[in-house]
Amino acid sequence: MIGRLRGKLVEKTPPVLIIDVNGVGYELEAPMSTFYKLPDMGADVILHTHLVVREDAQLLYGFGDKSEKTVFRSLLKVNGVGPKVALAILSSLSVSDIIETVQTEDVARLTQVPGIGKKTAQRLLVELRDRISADDIDAASFRASAPGAATAPASAAGDAVSALIALGYRANDASRAVRAVAEEGDASEELIRKALKSMR
Repeated sequence: MIGRLRGKLVEKTPPVLIIDVNGVGYELEAPMSTFYKLPDMGADVILHTHLVVREDAQLLYGFGDKSEKTVFRSLLKVNGVGPKVALAILSSLSVSDIIETVQTEDVARLTQVPGIGKKTAQRLLVELRDRISADDIDAASFRASAPGAATAPASAAGDAVSALIALGYRANDASRAVRAVAEEGDASEELIRKALKSMR
């Protein structure tokens, strides 16, 4: 089991990123909560990881904080929730938001996440009630830092739309949300963060 990686960030195209560890490039998928906290390209990064082994693939998932990894694993234990849906939940809601949603039994909030219907949301609330709590939170680590004010590349909006589609949103909804929140100078990570917030 690969539980942690330390290396250079050489590629980040939400939800996929590649970490170079001594010349070996590890491809991971990560929630947007982790992308918001990534350093600049070429910088060193440490990620907590979870490996999923299937008959046809070995998939590695990365998290900027142990609490994200803990909640991801708890989500995978819920019947009907796979890695893609778990990533979508962590991309749409912070760990603190997830715990609050479970504590308040807020079905409506969960159904706003792509791939989560009412029945799945109700099952999530029941099964997560005894699995995650406020003890899983390090509140300071879940505040997404704003990206730098550098001018965004022309492809930022396109990258943001592609990332939202990869997270399960319909293309029209993703495009509409990005256009609604886009401001000059926004990088793709900032556009994704604002679009996800607007769709809650």
